[in-house]
Amino acid sequence: MSNINTRIQTYLVRADLDRYLAETPVIAKCIRGIVDVMGELPPDFSLDTLYRYPVPMMSEDGSCSLIEELAPTPYDLAASVGGRNEATTRKLLLLNQVVEHVTQMTGADWLGIYQVRTNLMQHRVLVKLAYRGRPSRAEFPLTTEFAAGSTNSTVGLEGSARVIDDVAAYTAEGGGFYVCDDKVQSEACLPMFDEAGVIVGIIDAEAAPKQFFKPDRISAIVALAMVAPALLGNF
Repeated sequence: MSNINTRIQTYLVRADLDRYLAETPVIAKCIRGIVDVMGELPPDFSLDTLYRYPVPMMSEDGSCSLIEELAPTPYDLAASVGGRNEATTRKLLLLNQVVEHVTQMTGADWLGIYQVRTNLMQHRVLVKLAYRGRPSRAEFPLTTEFAAGSTNSTVGLEGSARVIDDVAAYTAEGGGFYVCDDKVQSEACLPMFDEAGVIVGIIDAEAAPKQFFKPDRISAIVALAMVAPALLGNF
């Protein structure tokens, strides 16, 4: 068995996605496609686009987003990643590149990469580094309390992927789901690990149709979850 196949299968088992082991050759092909994209010229983003993005207003207790109301001030990613510099700009360009590629591959309505970080308040959170789709929350607290209502925080704490085919049914059964878009009915939220198996972030993807994340789409997202940690480096 090739090294890449071994790494894929290790990831799938670790992320509680062993039901997709048969997709190993497809995932390997997706990884090669993502790596190939990274060799192309970066997309034409301004620094403000890379480092600042709109976010919705929060409810008074911070537990949910006010979907149709944007905050007056965009989220400043530079404050979370140690400022603007050439190395960080290059990493953000690459992250945006691979997010764009996988969004096109899957046709997801929303897709983003989050990294585990300590925020300015010295709280452990998931920070959104790159995404495609409508504005959404920038930071997800990594606490058991918040995880009760958030797939992102749950996966960021546990390292076990969630693939939800019907959000309405999932929440009716008591599953925690953080609503940034009330049209979303499918979600695939996958952990990212470093070489030692420590959770370093998540990939979150959402779509309006139910049962959207079939094995071919999950394969592309798994590939992104395996490639992206190498791009995070020492932010």
